[in-house]
Amino acid sequence: MFGKQLHSFHIPVLGISFSIDTPTKVAKYGISSVVSIVDDELIEDMRAYHCEQNELEFQPIAKKEHDSRALRITSYLNTIKQVVESQINKVKGMDFSIGSDLRKYFEMLPKNSPIKQLFEKMLAEPNNSKQIQLQDELKELVEAGSIDVNIMAKVDNQQYTKSGEKMADEYSDALSALRGYANSDLSSSVIVSAGYNPKLFNYFEEFSDFYPTSLSILRKKIVLKVSDYRSAMVQGKILAKKGLWVSEFRIESGLNCGGHAFATEGMLMGPILEEFKNNRQSLRQELFELCNEMLKQKGKPHFSTMPEQKVTAQGGIGTAEEHETLLSYYQLDGAGWGSPFLLVPEATNMDDKTLFQLSTAKKEEFYLSDASPLGVPFHNFKRTTSDEQRKERIAKGRPGSPCYKKYLSSNTEFTDKPICTASRQYQDLKIKQLKASNIAAKELEKEISKVEEKDCLCEGLSSGVRINNKMAIPHKLSAVAVCPGPNLAYFTGVFSLKSMINHIYGNENLNNKLERPHMFINELKLYVDYLHKKIAECRDSISEKQSKYFDKFKSNLQAGIEYYKTNHRLTMELPINMKHLMSIDFQLKKTEITPVLV
Repeated sequence: MFGKQLHSFHIPVLGISFSIDTPTKVAKYGISSVVSIVDDELIEDMRAYHCEQNELEFQPIAKKEHDSRALRITSYLNTIKQVVESQINKVKGMDFSIGSDLRKYFEMLPKNSPIKQLFEKMLAEPNNSKQIQLQDELKELVEAGSIDVNIMAKVDNQQYTKSGEKMADEYSDALSALRGYANSDLSSSVIVSAGYNPKLFNYFEEFSDFYPTSLSILRKKIVLKVSDYRSAMVQGKILAKKGLWVSEFRIESGLNCGGHAFATEGMLMGPILEEFKNNRQSLRQELFELCNEMLKQKGKPHFSTMPEQKVTAQGGIGTAEEHETLLSYYQLDGAGWGSPFLLVPEATNMDDKTLFQLSTAKKEEFYLSDASPLGVPFHNFKRTTSDEQRKERIAKGRPGSPCYKKYLSSNTEFTDKPICTASRQYQDLKIKQLKASNIAAKELEKEISKVEEKDCLCEGLSSGVRINNKMAIPHKLSAVAVCPGPNLAYFTGVFSLKSMINHIYGNENLNNKLERPHMFINELKLYVDYLHKKIAECRDSISEKQSKYFDKFKSNLQAGIEYYKTNHRLTMELPINMKHLMSIDFQLKKTEITPVLV
């Protein structure tokens, strides 16, 4: 009678720790969320915390134990599943009294949900046998939101033995994380983000849960986070040719998002979503044929019918109207709401100080930085204690961080074994090298500043949950980093879970008084600003290759603007302020890209 998808939104992964146990907070209401499985040390400590909170037995897994990273991840995910199942059983045992979690479960569903309509029908019944019958039916429909996990494909450090020898590829960070998830009891999805990793994609083949059963059921599903249609098609085919089905393409804005920003070449969300809308069925058909053929060749059970393949989007969504347009016009299966949930303590982890700072922040305090050791633009916030700590270290003549976790170690400029560019070791070596060079004083200052901007995200993005839960803080590194998207500028305050969901579904308005252009316009402005910044960085030495890149970037932006101007059916549904659009268009047309002739 009813489909399994209860809500039309999910909570994406939020940093290393902000959503690390979000399922224990929201899954009992049927809300799906995504857990980061990067930091196995934090994961082990979180398992200890939740075992204590729920009176479960805890057997520690020491770092020196063989395959400890994967074992820790498996044990943590099994613990979270156990906690959520217990919560669901308790919810089903409740009555429908005002304020109960059972009642909240149904109250927070969208208006057009058949289950919500059945709930309202039950409430309208007098206190009789019919109402009791409906209540029993509703309780049978209660199920948990999905406990999904995220793996950043490119965060995949090689591991070494104590004697310095390289370990087998399967012990690298990303592959160990996948093994940890694959061996867990969860039946959910793994979201692969940050691009293509051949070793990781190949490793999926080792686990039976990613293949269909004889009943065409996938115990574990693969979700690809992509920036455009071409990326989805290429990666989808790679997996299909291995007999692996992509159950969802999760489209994320290149710049209007939280965390790391993977900018497209000026391709905008509107045209990207239009391309998915026009081609998703043909792509699904092509992938189905490739996947089923390979399953037959491998002698594995194949799909009897074409499996479901969802398309969702996330990045910068801030109003119920925007949410509804994504579902109705672009025919998406759902949308991700990330950064706004940082202001919802019932859903995410945030220490009190950082929560207050975010809830009272000004628009200009959210910015795109070069703080990430990965060398990828990173959404940042100006008032964090992590940034204060970084500046204090510079002032003391000791820039950089002690590097304990090493998840983002990727630089081999000075060492055979990769080190992190935010580490004290790297910054000391790099600054010495710069000072020994013959570059002018002004240029030297600029280059040193670039080196010192890198911040320790491994510690900074994980310390908030420790402070919030009064857990031990390793190495006394308690400074907090946070990575909200620019969309958070339009939310002021701290909100309840119910209020945020009411906002998503149009039953309440949580936006502050700032003038808020449509999410597509906000993204467009971010891209134009990004283009101008990149041109300015090499203004006096733009090569022919860079010039061609900038021309293509600008051309894609102009094509996107034309799409918004001329797609009349879309603009009828969208509250796009054409004044904003024309202003940005004028600014872009004035942009000059001229290579320096040598």
